[in-house]
Amino acid sequence: MSTVTRDSVPADALLVTYRGGRHPERWGRYGDCFSVSVERAVTLPEFVFAFYTSRIFKAERLVLRSLLGASSTDEQALALATGTENSFAVWRVGDRTATQLLMCDRYERTRSWFRVVPLDNGSTRLQFGSAVAERSGPQGSREMGFGLLLGLHVVYSKVLLRAASVGVMTNSHPN
Repeated sequence: MSTVTRDSVPADALLVTYRGGRHPERWGRYGDCFSVSVERAVTLPEFVFAFYTSRIFKAERLVLRSLLGASSTDEQALALATGTENSFAVWRVGDRTATQLLMCDRYERTRSWFRVVPLDNGSTRLQFGSAVAERSGPQGSREMGFGLLLGLHVVYSKVLLRAASVGVMTNSHPN
């Protein structure tokens, strides 16, 4: 299995092109993209389901339920992955294509992005990224609400993507 790498956010990524929400002007300053290749064809629903049902993300789901009352189940993850539901825990679908999914949190502070890229050899490149909104600072300045958590975010994103890549190779998947 390939190593998770940090890449530039593709210019056509929904993470870049989507400007919906209450404050579209706050987006665009911070976005990231992490990629890993897996040695089989993977659909977007398979990737999203594996991501949201990985052991590491189930721990996050528990925290979200405990702190915010935002419960989520594997069945809801499946419904989101297959497109029959448009929300999951604290997120809602911002936009969806056959190969990309953009999730927006209910507070309009972060976005999560998923993409599958079929490769010529039958493998698939899985991409996952995040965007963080700017917030108003002193005297109307714009600043990021990320601070010292950026390093932790990068490590956690890589761990989540690695877990999803293992999941698409080992678990049963939606089609």
